[in-house]
Amino acid sequence: MNTLTKSLTGLGLGAALTLTAGTAMAAGGGGCGTFTNADGVEESLACSSAPIDFTNKGSLQNGAKLFMNYCAGCHSAEFVRHSRIAKDLDIPPELVEKYLMVTTDQIGDFINPEIDPEIQASWFGAAPPDLTMVNRLRGDDWVYTYLLSFYEDPSRPWGANNLVLENAAMPHVLHNMQESLSQEEFESEVGDLVNYMAWMGEPVRHDRKVIGFFVILFLLVLLIPVYLLNKEFWKDVK
Repeated sequence: MNTLTKSLTGLGLGAALTLTAGTAMAAGGGGCGTFTNADGVEESLACSSAPIDFTNKGSLQNGAKLFMNYCAGCHSAEFVRHSRIAKDLDIPPELVEKYLMVTTDQIGDFINPEIDPEIQASWFGAAPPDLTMVNRLRGDDWVYTYLLSFYEDPSRPWGANNLVLENAAMPHVLHNMQESLSQEEFESEVGDLVNYMAWMGEPVRHDRKVIGFFVILFLLVLLIPVYLLNKEFWKDVK
């Protein structure tokens, strides 16, 4: 196989590997750290698989509701406009204005709790981070497992700790919801929340994967005539 064919093959393979790597990163990959059990032995904590599905608009809509109810009071999402939520998640703008805009009356505004970070730091020990890109930074599975891993710890200021992120400053804000639901229902609700958070970080992720698949398919199909044409050009060269 000559240089031209190798280059085209490498291009297709590189695109495939890039798409695969991006999917693996989005899925979280690897474990979720370690924790010390009741016997004082350190164990690895496996990540639970987050139910990410951008085609499930019902899940994304429920996740948006949960985010506004439980997260937006402290955390910002400064790269997401309320108008984008209405458009992409198929929520009528009037419903977004009525139920999902908790800190602003302008649908074009970003999600922002409008609380002084210094005041938040005095409450929690650290200002709550912006959550727009947290799934891309940590991975969907990590965020999902983190939200499912709170446990009671009277030694902590807010009475709770976390197996994934020990001594986390964040209170267990989902405690009341967890108490009122079965474990399966709670995991489903957290799954919807994480699905929405994943969408916030990359709203075009699903479209990117679909387009990427057809781009790779096009390159593989293009490889056939290019290889034959190259072979025809060089057939008389010994």
